[in-house]
Amino acid sequence: MTDSERVGQVASRREYTGRVVNLDIDQVRFPNGKVGELELIRHSGASAVLPFLGDPEGEDPTILLIRQYRYAADGFIYEIPAGRLEPGEPPEQCAVRELREETGCTAAKMEHLYTMYTTPGFTDERIHLFAATGLERGESALEQDEFVEVVPTAMSAALRLIRDGTINDAKTALSILYVAGFYLGR
Repeated sequence: MTDSERVGQVASRREYTGRVVNLDIDQVRFPNGKVGELELIRHSGASAVLPFLGDPEGEDPTILLIRQYRYAADGFIYEIPAGRLEPGEPPEQCAVRELREETGCTAAKMEHLYTMYTTPGFTDERIHLFAATGLERGESALEQDEFVEVVPTAMSAALRLIRDGTINDAKTALSILYVAGFYLGR
């Protein structure tokens, strides 16, 4: 296969530059050799953290969810603390910052769990998921557009909230399910 036949970006043009996302129109060579255009939302990435109150190995560990207003979701939804990576910021540092800002907590231990693409059909956004243990409570530092209520929740209740559709945020559901399936009781 020659270089001109390789799969991937052929050209790109920026259509929009925003505070949170950018929109590019990429010319792409597909695996069959044909070239087409794709719209791609470029995002710096994010970190999200599942905080445990007390011992995560307890009978039914308690996690901290946040109930947050989201305009795009037309109301309040349940989530885990999360936020966008600042330029050059390591994912763990972002997780530490977001945990403190949104819940007021600091963690004795922050452990990387998983990195996921949110919607790879149109964005390159990746979210780095962490578990936080050994929490110490303090004061939150919300941004002006954040409206957040911290909600301590038993893991068993969180799983029921996923099953009944109350938790419908993908990063939150994946984090809780990942922890329930692979982290607890390892």
